[in-house]
Amino acid sequence: MALTEQLTETIHSGFAGIWIQTCEPDEALLEMARLCQEQEWQLATWDIDQGFHLAGNNGQNIEATDPLSAVRTFQTLPAANVPTLLALVNFHRFLGSAELVQAISHQLMQGKQQQQFLVILAPVVQLPTELEKLFLCIEHELPQRSQLAEIAASLATEPGELPEGPELDRVLEAAGGLTRYEAEGAFSLSLVRQGRLEPETIWEIKSQTLTRSGLLSLHRGNESFATLGGLDSLKSFCLRALQPRTNRPSVVRSRGVMLLGVPGTGKSAFAKSLGQETGRPTITLDVGALLGSLVGQSEERTRKALQIVDAMQPAILFIDEAEKALGGSSGQSDSGVSTRMLGSLLTWLNDHTSDIFVICTANDVRRLPPEFLRAERFDGLFFLDLPGQAQKQAIWQMYLQQFEITEQELPEDKDWTGAEIRACCRLAALLDLSLLEAAQQIVPVATTSAEAVEHLRRWASGRCLSAEQSGLYTHSVTSERRSPSPTSPQPNWN
Repeated sequence: MALTEQLTETIHSGFAGIWIQTCEPDEALLEMARLCQEQEWQLATWDIDQGFHLAGNNGQNIEATDPLSAVRTFQTLPAANVPTLLALVNFHRFLGSAELVQAISHQLMQGKQQQQFLVILAPVVQLPTELEKLFLCIEHELPQRSQLAEIAASLATEPGELPEGPELDRVLEAAGGLTRYEAEGAFSLSLVRQGRLEPETIWEIKSQTLTRSGLLSLHRGNESFATLGGLDSLKSFCLRALQPRTNRPSVVRSRGVMLLGVPGTGKSAFAKSLGQETGRPTITLDVGALLGSLVGQSEERTRKALQIVDAMQPAILFIDEAEKALGGSSGQSDSGVSTRMLGSLLTWLNDHTSDIFVICTANDVRRLPPEFLRAERFDGLFFLDLPGQAQKQAIWQMYLQQFEITEQELPEDKDWTGAEIRACCRLAALLDLSLLEAAQQIVPVATTSAEAVEHLRRWASGRCLSAEQSGLYTHSVTSERRSPSPTSPQPNWN
């Protein structure tokens, strides 16, 4: 719902305290000014730099240089027969004052009778305990696709600068998740650099924006399924889930996959290559970075990160090693912070309607809470085991070609992962060794963590889908290579 619609409903409902969470206070103020003009309401604004300004007062500022005087000045304004709004920009910085909190409380009580409304605009919601029940919080959403199209059209005015059709769609997809200010800057840079709107420049700006947030990072590499050996069933499953279909009901949407497996079997590489295969950006969510030192900060960061992810649809959301950040959800050691973070993430996984395909990985399933793996969180729960001999041959050939190693005898690779095969080829090229000599530097994870790997394989047997072959994964102690269960159905994802 648009900000003006939410604000109109709130004013008509008589809420004297309104908190607008926004990263773009100037845009929010502009929308408020238009609404007040349409409704013939009065609007006053205050910030620490410009002071108190009452629209229609001959454009003159009223003397009110500090936050407390701003509230008291608002109290002294003559009563009007229409609602009067005071917009306080970035006012969360001043709410540590007991005197100011008390003045706001008094103003809100009398404001209901006099149709006076305090509207705080801030990037975060930080209310003192005394005011928590007196404010209604509204979220100023990031610009939608139609708004981004308007911004693009207003900047690209010369012939050939504004693409059309699918090219314009790619530009708008690249700009999704940016603020209006960031979108204008990205479009302008693209026009200066390339003479027209191109998605590559916009992705560059977006990548920097996500990096600065410290919560998300954007991957735009060249990986593809051609550079990832094996995992045939998993690849087919995800490509079919993401394939557009005209006969698919609107209520049916893809959710994502949960990947369990031995370290080094390609879970992270798969998430990055799936984005390249489907033309979607891969967004990595750093769950550990969501933890904050202040009360409520972790939950706020989680909501902010998921809001940005929603705005960037269609996309791949990659959550790596989820058990390390969400496994300790008992709340006994962090005052319940991880529990609330997990609750926010689970609610979003279950309820979000954006076109986001989630890939979540874990190495130790025992540390994941059971509610994280229940049905309808993900489309499928896959297990990535040590590659079989056929898969290892394909992986060897791929990395021999990548590191420009001529044909030579391959070393014994029993219980090796794809990462260990890559390490052997890289060391051979780096140190100018034969593959047999480089292999002497490799100790496979199946040896260093044999007990943990064996436990994980036994747990996944009969519980997870096989990433290599259709059907359930079945662990055979006597066989290196896994095979689907003979009693399970054998769907064909091709």
